[in-house]
Amino acid sequence: MKNYLIQIVEDDSSVKKLLEITFKEYEFNYVSCESKKSAMMMFLSHNPDLLIVDLGLPDGDGKEFIKQIREISKLPIVVLSARHDEKEIIAALDAGADDYITKPFSVNELLARIRANLRRDISDENIPDKIICGELKMDIASRDIFFKQEQLKLTPIEYELLKYFLLNTNKTLTHKQILKEVWGIGYQNEMQYLRTYVNTLRKKIEQNSTRPNYIKTESGIGYRFCCNN
Repeated sequence: MKNYLIQIVEDDSSVKKLLEITFKEYEFNYVSCESKKSAMMMFLSHNPDLLIVDLGLPDGDGKEFIKQIREISKLPIVVLSARHDEKEIIAALDAGADDYITKPFSVNELLARIRANLRRDISDENIPDKIICGELKMDIASRDIFFKQEQLKLTPIEYELLKYFLLNTNKTLTHKQILKEVWGIGYQNEMQYLRTYVNTLRKKIEQNSTRPNYIKTESGIGYRFCCNN
């Protein structure tokens, strides 16, 4: 297994110390810093596999750092912040973060999110021909989708929406991100489009569309497609 390098960008010394102890215990390599300026220098010199970023940094907002990283890299970025406001969460995800965890946080949850983002980063290097998630199977080459071994009949938009979800499993996706990727630029505010298609998709792949197992609503933010294969 690859020895992953995680870069911690956190100015709270107690939180930074907790992260360092945790990563050492679970055999992740790590480097850490406390400011935006040092974070960029460290990123360029160490080439980490994943970033943990606090938003409240002494020399600026972590979202600006995330935007700068997104201009040069696609590596996973997990925000770890005391900011609970929905607008902050959405802004961080729209800036390019892959995940958002609020403080105080569970170490086990953080580790699970880190592993999920690292796994997804590996799979993103080469989009697979086939994706399996629970009882769902998608063949990207043939565009065939099966649920419980029965072929699903999906509209082109339903197919693209499900494909986007399956390529980004266990990741919080904002409404704007989904609309931009599935419908295109200019549709980021067409919330009703998204709600309508999510509802129709749920009816086709969920045992109970009102209590979904796959397409989970992240209230006020977007959706998360859950896959625990």
